[in-house]
Amino acid sequence: MIRTKRFTALAVVASLAFAACGGDDNEADAPASEDTTADTTADTVPAGGVSGTLIGAGASSQKAAMQAWQAGFQAANPDATVEYDPIGSGGGREQFLAGGTSFAGSDAYLKDEEWEASKDRCAGDLGAINLPHYVSPIAVAYNLPGVDELRLSTAALAGIFAGEITEWTDPMIADENPGVELPDLAINPVHRSDESGTSKNFTEYLGKVEPDVWTFGAIEVWPEVGGEGAQGTSGVVAAIGAGEGSIGYADASQIGDLGAAVIQVGDNWTAYSPEAAARSVDASNRIEGRTEFDFGFSLDRTTTEAGVYPITLVSYHIVCLEYETQEEVDLVKAFMRYVGSAEGQAAAAEAAGSAPISAELTAQLETAIDMITVAG
Repeated sequence: MIRTKRFTALAVVASLAFAACGGDDNEADAPASEDTTADTTADTVPAGGVSGTLIGAGASSQKAAMQAWQAGFQAANPDATVEYDPIGSGGGREQFLAGGTSFAGSDAYLKDEEWEASKDRCAGDLGAINLPHYVSPIAVAYNLPGVDELRLSTAALAGIFAGEITEWTDPMIADENPGVELPDLAINPVHRSDESGTSKNFTEYLGKVEPDVWTFGAIEVWPEVGGEGAQGTSGVVAAIGAGEGSIGYADASQIGDLGAAVIQVGDNWTAYSPEAAARSVDASNRIEGRTEFDFGFSLDRTTTEAGVYPITLVSYHIVCLEYETQEEVDLVKAFMRYVGSAEGQAAAAEAAGSAPISAELTAQLETAIDMITVAG
């Protein structure tokens, strides 16, 4: 791992001057951020807005939200651009740790070894932090013409993806769906073929609720259990849509017209929604052993509380606490402040159906962003 002297050269070549977002969708008309955000931003950002190019890569689940963030931010900063490559969470973290980007998008927070590696990648010795800016349900999407509602218990869901339930007429599915005419089709479970934070969130859920059925644990790379692999969120959605009898998992904002299963939560059946996903985060704890400005969350997958949707992903922006130059610091801070602001969260909610983070978490993230600085 080479320290960020190498990265600074990359950043300058990429015209890292200040912060921005070039994009295509949705200009948000939501209210501005809280006063504390506006005040701190005004202290560090020139009156005419910021300019330059910010490079990021990572989670494809953030694609729709990122486009909205790009559009809204560029509207306020017409001389600025943010480039984001939705290559997947694992690829995003790898590029960030190699010094190829200023930030990563990831559906999984930095692993312990990655956090240690970030102390070499970033300037200074403080390493990187995880900022949870995107909260969204993971939908269990299916392609079964004529089936408008599909209930799946935890055992059935785990059995399908573990390769133990292979037909839609299996009694474990049929008994949960009385009156539903299930097709006499083989089940085609679709999974991510790339290293994926969405896969990690989904498999973590399966392993927590049905550890005797899903025995592989929380993993970003899918095991050899059959099914069809597809690249990225869009690839999974396309594969499900292309084949009757298919089922898979994807960020709910991107499943389009596909059906979405209703999931067993305790004694209840719960459909996905931004509100139900947000409740899942509210009941979760932060990971320990990191800096006070790190906000990785350990979600409670086994909740039985009504109205909570436990197949939820929290997607992060991973940034350094210290960079080599003031220009890069200003760039990263300005964009991250916008993304976490009330305006940025409203833009993502409108474009992607995500759940806006709470006011309390917003304030905590603003404090963390304020701490990003030039290495002394």
